[in-house]
Amino acid sequence: MKINKIREMSSPDLEKELVDLKSELFKLRFSLATNGLDNPKKISQVKKDIARVNTVLTERKLKEANK
Repeated sequence: MKINKIREMSSPDLEKELVDLKSELFKLRFSLATNGLDNPKKISQVKKDIARVNTVLTERKLKEANK
């Protein structure tokens, strides 16, 4: 997911996306442990997306706190 797309989303949408990404990461890790993944690189991509969403949410919280 691109950072521009993340920045365009509203905060409630971002929080929902964060929950979805965390559940996807759990499923990927579980799948890796049980039977292997076709694309192990997907785990690192999902982790980076989680970090991007958290970064944007933190930026918005800090912006609100400074007002």
